[in-house]
Amino acid sequence: MNAPAQPVSSAAADPGDAPAPAEPGPSGASQDEARFVAWLRQVAPYIHAFRGKTFVVAAPGELIEAGRLNALVQDLSLLHAMGMRIVVVHGSRPQVNEQLRLRGVDAHYAQGLRITDPVALECAKEASGEIRLDLEAAFSQGLPNTPMAHAAVRVVSGNLVTARPVGIVGGVDYQHTGLVRKIDVQTVRFALESGAVVLLSPLGYSPTGEAFNLSLEDVATSTAIALDADKLVLLTEAGGVFDADGSLRREISEAEAKALLDAGTLAEDTAFTLRHALRACEGGVARAHVIPFGLDGSVLLELFQHDGVGTMLVEETLEALREAGSDDVGGLIALLRPLEEDGTLVRRDRALIEREIANFTVIEHDGVIFGCAALYAYPEEGIGEMAALAVNPLVQGRGDGERLLQRIEQRARAAGLKRLFVLTTRTMHWFLKRGFVVASVDVLPTQRRGLYNWQRKSLVLIKHL
Repeated sequence: MNAPAQPVSSAAADPGDAPAPAEPGPSGASQDEARFVAWLRQVAPYIHAFRGKTFVVAAPGELIEAGRLNALVQDLSLLHAMGMRIVVVHGSRPQVNEQLRLRGVDAHYAQGLRITDPVALECAKEASGEIRLDLEAAFSQGLPNTPMAHAAVRVVSGNLVTARPVGIVGGVDYQHTGLVRKIDVQTVRFALESGAVVLLSPLGYSPTGEAFNLSLEDVATSTAIALDADKLVLLTEAGGVFDADGSLRREISEAEAKALLDAGTLAEDTAFTLRHALRACEGGVARAHVIPFGLDGSVLLELFQHDGVGTMLVEETLEALREAGSDDVGGLIALLRPLEEDGTLVRRDRALIEREIANFTVIEHDGVIFGCAALYAYPEEGIGEMAALAVNPLVQGRGDGERLLQRIEQRARAAGLKRLFVLTTRTMHWFLKRGFVVASVDVLPTQRRGLYNWQRKSLVLIKHL
């Protein structure tokens, strides 16, 4: 959901269910074979980008109750085989409730947390033990003609979470309900580097030997922050954040997430999940994904399709990446002038920058602007132009250009634009690596086409959003 621009087809039927081979195409391959090759080539950049990255995946007890554990394990095993480091955190809410029901005891909650009395703690231990064994058994599969053939996945778990009691909050005694105090990062990283999948349960232990019942979201978020994970994936029943009209918000910023939470319009479960996703991003996790567990293959679809199937929360430090204001004009001129003088960028005078300041996004470090880019929208034609992309040479190579591009794409999508184009004379390859393709001047919006400088002969590159 955050790599190549081209959407990846999710049509990958099991070979045993495949239709009869289509007629060979011009290249000699059948249409089915050609589609498979095209799909695999489109997925390859994601595999390259994600190899060696650390993903923390939160699987709720509801997913297990719905019978989707085996499919999830198969997908996570595939990610593991591709070189991704996987930490799985499982939940157990419905299983604990069922244990309580069998004992004739009611479940009690306050502020979204279970009040864990001694009986509920015993139920939590039983439920977590059973789920842990089920997960280990699922990862141990290796039957021929299944996705787990030749997998040989090793699972490591144990007393890796140190916890403390919630205590009494607002007059409510949470008893044996706890909060994460510390993750044994050294042991988890050693296990991941050894090629194992790490499995964490929603239980934590204190230095005094007590056990505490924890929330799945707290364990997953705390683990992702402690590991400085690249992604936190939260599988939920809702599967994302939705607008009032029911449309899915596929990508939101930290600022937007805070505004939604402050507005108090989200469903309680969605707000609870989003609050933890926001906490993860504020703690340094690059991406937090909220996706539906009811959709088969949702983890793969989210990671290997451009649009994904859920909501992605993007890490942003507001002091570093923000929209420009009038006070930034001087800094923008200082940043752009050298590139204008050597012909990389078209010259813009101060008055023009002042008029168009709202189009600019800037990266600021310690009060100094080190990078910028501008978006010019042509909404009637569903297209926008990214211009004036510049990064100070002193900080090049740190990913600031990539961050600016992602923000401009985010702004373009929010404006309802479907395509983004750039005009460039010297940086074609940088854009090609990020999903742009060469196009003709004819694809430019009518107004922009009339202003095209034929003497400069800039290349036109376009990307579908």
